[in-house]
Amino acid sequence: MLAAIMLLLCADASPTRPNILVIMADDLGFSDLGCMGGEIPTPRLDALASSGTRMARMYNTARCWPTRSALLAGYYAQQIRRDAVPGVSPSGGQGKRPPWAPLLPAMLKPAGYRNYHSGKWHVDGPRLAGGFDRSYSMEDHDRFFYPKNHFEDDAKLPPVDPSKPVYVTETITDHALKCLADHSTNHAGKPFFSYVAYTAPHFPLMAPAAVVEKHRKRYLEGWEKARQARWRNQQAFGILNGKLPAVERGQGPPYPFPKAIEALGPGEVNLPLDWGSLTPAQRSFQADKMAVHAAMVEVMDTQVGRLIDAIVKMGRLDDTLVIFLSDNGASAEIMVRGDGHDPAAYPGSAASYLCLGPGWSTVANTPFRKHKTWVHEGGIATACIVRWPKGIRANGGWNGTPAHVVDLVPTLLAAAGVSPAAMEGQPPRPGVNLLPGLRGEAMPARSTALWWLHEGNAAVSEGNLKLVRAKGQPWELYDLASDRAEATDLARARPADAGRLAKLWETQWARFQADAKSAR
Repeated sequence: MLAAIMLLLCADASPTRPNILVIMADDLGFSDLGCMGGEIPTPRLDALASSGTRMARMYNTARCWPTRSALLAGYYAQQIRRDAVPGVSPSGGQGKRPPWAPLLPAMLKPAGYRNYHSGKWHVDGPRLAGGFDRSYSMEDHDRFFYPKNHFEDDAKLPPVDPSKPVYVTETITDHALKCLADHSTNHAGKPFFSYVAYTAPHFPLMAPAAVVEKHRKRYLEGWEKARQARWRNQQAFGILNGKLPAVERGQGPPYPFPKAIEALGPGEVNLPLDWGSLTPAQRSFQADKMAVHAAMVEVMDTQVGRLIDAIVKMGRLDDTLVIFLSDNGASAEIMVRGDGHDPAAYPGSAASYLCLGPGWSTVANTPFRKHKTWVHEGGIATACIVRWPKGIRANGGWNGTPAHVVDLVPTLLAAAGVSPAAMEGQPPRPGVNLLPGLRGEAMPARSTALWWLHEGNAAVSEGNLKLVRAKGQPWELYDLASDRAEATDLARARPADAGRLAKLWETQWARFQADAKSAR
């Protein structure tokens, strides 16, 4: 199958293929960037948005490994055994892709692309075997200053000496820049695909102290005021209709870790309680956590700026298709792993182990409900910026085309001038080419509705209607055109629509299970 794809790719050579830069954040909330309504300073990403377009309805899969697998393979994670399928693949991202699901770099390579990976992986198989020419893989998800488990070109690197700390967000950028410099020197005649997958702002919340200190007083007024401020900013954008849902005070982390709460001390709370009900110690502790989160986002923005500056220096920015997005919404998780947590440590230092928690995750996901792992909008709606002056319509505004990470493979292959026959896949890929929508043209019809399943949480969306349920709960129905934040459940008022979408969800689930079982 892969050999046939290679022949089709080679048959469609073009001297004007764009460079491609895909930047993925980790656990970034929908409203965390300035250009999405947030107060965190993100001038470089805001500048990309002002010269590009923001996707108002771009979706991920609600979790790290299914999103990354779907993005790079162009299939829903369940189709390719990269999320749980009963009797076929386990949960936790342990499943292996079938041979008919190559990754994007393998499909770009015969079209002349050099492919570079820097950062988080969380996809099955080695990076180079997947089509990348160079890779730096950060697989230590518990340490930002002295990672112990990381790889270059699939070869394990020694642990970073704690006496000579780094900062992983910068290290990931350093590798990406090294690849671009080599490309400019030795492969300037070829287009590049650079996939930069940051581990920020995923827990543990860790950032340079000087940046954390800038934010430590910013959040002392609490999460309700921060959420309302972001909502006011978003209303000015004119793309989020409906009302702001009430805070779900009883919604805590998706998994219970009572020993973590104990280890973190009296300042931690595992519910988004009324800020006025917290003790002074709790308010201080919680405000510090959000300060570290903000610092992580700010540093990531600075690193994105370094990438853009390097491409400007190459003279190739307007020839480069840039896409920025997140793997899921902000996380309500609270846990302690790695080297543990020292309650006396400076917040965000290597000796601390902090998580955002449901209070601030609710703010980060403004205006949406719920968090990472759920498939309500808070778990799956991602900030998404697209910039490509030579290929799309862009005026710094918004594009309302409903889109999903499964759409990126057909979109990027189309941008690269790859033959449409090479995009079809076997079984057919469920995504569509988004370029017509990004150019203000009519979008092609989808063969499948947008669909989600993770940890028992399920959803399907067709047009403006979305059917969604949390694990073990009844279906809820929302009209996203008038109620994007899912505040008013229409399931009882419109039972025919709810029933039709429920059957559609089941039909696609049956198809995806059959695909996962296929040995083709």
